[in-house]
Amino acid sequence: MKMRAFLVAPAFLLAMACASTSDVDKLQDQVAELQEELAGMKRTSAVKEDVQNVNLRIAEQTEQLLRSNATLIAKVDQIEERVQNTQGAIEQTNYRLDRFGQQVTETQRNLEALRAGVASPPLTPGTPGTAPVSEVTVAAPQASVENPLDLYNAAYRDYQRGNFDLAIAGFQEYLRDNASSDLADNAAYWIGESLFSQKKYREAIAQFDDVVNRYSRSDKVPGSLLKKGFSYISLGERAQGIVQLQYVVHEHPTSQESALARQRLRQLGVETR
Repeated sequence: MKMRAFLVAPAFLLAMACASTSDVDKLQDQVAELQEELAGMKRTSAVKEDVQNVNLRIAEQTEQLLRSNATLIAKVDQIEERVQNTQGAIEQTNYRLDRFGQQVTETQRNLEALRAGVASPPLTPGTPGTAPVSEVTVAAPQASVENPLDLYNAAYRDYQRGNFDLAIAGFQEYLRDNASSDLADNAAYWIGESLFSQKKYREAIAQFDDVVNRYSRSDKVPGSLLKKGFSYISLGERAQGIVQLQYVVHEHPTSQESALARQRLRQLGVETR
C-alpha cells in the first residue's frame, strides 16, 4: 500500500503540473488578446482624435474663409461706392467744361457784336430816318434764368446724402428741360440708382431699361445692366439676374462693371469664361 501511494503521488503531481502549464498558456493567450485589443482601442482613439482635430481645423478654416469673404464683399461695395462718387465728380467737371466753352463762345460773339457797333459809321443827328446818337444802344445778352448744372448738382448731392426722393425729383426736373444735354443719360441713370437704393427694384429695372434703350451709346449702359441683374436677384428672380450679369461680362468685358458682375456670379456659384 505504501508503495502504491508512493507511485500515485508523482503521477498526481505530474498531472497537476501539466494542468498548471495549460492554464498558464491560456492565461498568456488571453493576456495577449487583451493587449492586442487594448492596442486596437488606442489606435481607434488616436484616429478619433485625429478626426476631431481635422474637423476642428476645417471649422477654423471655414470660419476664416467666411470672414475673408465678408471682408472682400465689403471692400467691393466700398470700391463700387467710390467709383460712383468719382463718376459723379467727372460728370460734373465735364459739364462745367462744356458750359465754360459755351460761355466763352457766347462772350466772343458779344465782343464781335460790340466791335461791329463801334466800327460802324456814326449817325448824323437830325438826319431823316436816323436815330440820335444818344439813342443807339447795343443789346446786352440776357442771363439764363436757371443754371441746369446747379439743378443737376443739387440732385446729385441729394443722392449722395441719401435723400433719394429729392434726388429723383431733381433729376426728373433736369430731364424735363434738358432732355438732349450731355448729362441727360447720367440723370436718368441716377434716378435708377436712387430707386435701387430705396429697394424699389421693379421700378429700378424699368428705369435702367429706359437708360439702355434711350441712350444705347452711353457709358452708363454697363452700369444699368449690372444693376438690373442685382435688382432681379434681390427680387428672388435668380435666373434672370444671372442672365443679366453674364450679358455684362460678355458684351462689356473690359468695363469695371464686368469685374463686379464676375464677382457676384462667383458668389452665386456660377463660373464665367
